[in-house]
Amino acid sequence: MTITANLVRDLRERTSAGMMDCKKALEETKGDFEKAVEWLRTKGIAKADKKAGRVTAEGLVHAYIHAGGRIGVLVEVNSETDFVARNEQFQAFVSDIAMHIAAMNPRFVKSDEITSEVRETEKRILLAKAKEEGKKPEMLEKIVEGQIKKWAAEICLLEQKFVKNPDLTIEQYLKETITKIGENLVVRRFVRYALGEGIEKRQDNFAEEVAKQLKG
Repeated sequence: MTITANLVRDLRERTSAGMMDCKKALEETKGDFEKAVEWLRTKGIAKADKKAGRVTAEGLVHAYIHAGGRIGVLVEVNSETDFVARNEQFQAFVSDIAMHIAAMNPRFVKSDEITSEVRETEKRILLAKAKEEGKKPEMLEKIVEGQIKKWAAEICLLEQKFVKNPDLTIEQYLKETITKIGENLVVRRFVRYALGEGIEKRQDNFAEEVAKQLKG
């Protein structure tokens, strides 16, 4: 069965799930609408998305140190109530997110945070590379569009595969946690530090240095 935009829209209206989740549900169930509803409910996505509009002003700022102090992460995850912020399951989720950030080094929380400048720079690089590889001119835009989508998924936290369970994206893990806890949760922001990052390290070659001195 063809997955039409109208079918995706109807499923979204029925479940309040996201467009991409509705599309995936229909693909997984070969276009069977009722089975798609069941699929979303099984995954906990429908219930999670219904909570998405709730205000999240509480939560936790968590610090994670990795690799003997060589990588540090600060992440803010918000919840609806302070009670949930003290919940062990919530705290374990926040810890997992911080650990994932340390391991996978995302640049943004979600794709709509990617600035137009960053996106256009990457597009120019990919376009130049595609031309260098001799791709057909009429195919360049389509090729680069697909590459940009893949690139965005690689650098955005919510779209990355969860390092502890690659069967889930971070967004899916978030929605599962929302369903289990019963409150809306939002990964608000993060910062990742790597020891020596941005510093040009001096790498001396002793033999070359001696040769230069002898010539001088």
